Parts: sequence; structure tokens; C-alpha cells
Amino acid sequence: MGIVARSWENPSALARQRILRETRAVAVVGASPNPARASNFVATYLLASTDYEVWFVNPNATEILGRPVYPTLADLPAVPDMVDTFRRPEDLGGVLDEVLALDGVKTWWLQFGLWDEALAARAEAAGLAVVMDRCLKVEHARFHGGLHLAGFDTGVISARRREA
Repeated sequence: MGIVARSWENPSALARQRILRETRAVAVVGASPNPARASNFVATYLLASTDYEVWFVNPNATEILGRPVYPTLADLPAVPDMVDTFRRPEDLGGVLDEVLALDGVKTWWLQFGLWDEALAARAEAAGLAVVMDRCLKVEHARFHGGLHLAGFDTGVISARRREA
């Protein structure tokens, strides 16, 4: 298996930081009530470590982390600034259709492992910022505080090493 050439590129680090700073509300599509799933870990982080309004979208769940879950993006109480997507690659076109049906979404964010240049081009042509194959939790922690090598927010910002 060879390396696949990519012609599309994610926004720069500064552009991703601006996206995160300007975001006020996030819908997590494919959020799972299972604490072992990455989407649940990200959801937990978003609720505990950000000021974002966070909504969960999953037609197969009713509650995640004590919050209501909506079956579709159209069912949300308001339009999110960002749609963070945890879905199979074959489902991304349908998710983008839902995103584009809403007026006001600014960013379509696809989690680790999700990459579709044709869909990114379609989303950008509709005026959306697109970030693919990046974790919202990791990026937020990178720009907003200490990010431990294991991906956990240590809450400590320092250039000094701990003494043994």
C-alpha cells in the first residue's frame, strides 16, 4: 500500500486557532453514550473544559452525559457554529447534506481518520471552513493550555521540567 497524495490542505494552525476562538456552539454528530468511544471522550472534554454550547446528535441515543441527544442537526434548538463529525466515511456525504441544509454553520470539522477532498471542496464552495483528520479536543487543548503527551490537559502551563 503506497502513500496517497493529497491536494487539499487543512487550514493553518493560526486559522484553526481563530476558528476555535470564534466558535460559540458545537454539534457533535455521532456522539456516543459509550465512555470507551472517542466521541464520548471529546464530548466530556468539551463540556468540562470549554465555554462552548454543546449539542449531541445521534438518532440511536436519547441522553449522553446527562444531556439530551437530537436525532438530526435539523432537530437542534439552534444552529451551531461548528459541526464536529464522528461518522463512517461512507456517511459523510449525508452529514454534509444536513450541515448545508442549515443556515449559519461556519465550520465542518471531521475527526481523526476522516478525509474526503471532494466533500471538503463542496463544503468550502458553500462557504464553510473545513478541518479534516484532526481531533477537536486535541486542537482546543493545544491552543488553550497544557497538553500532555498522552493528550490529557494537565492544567499546568510551564516551560520548567518537574524535578524527580
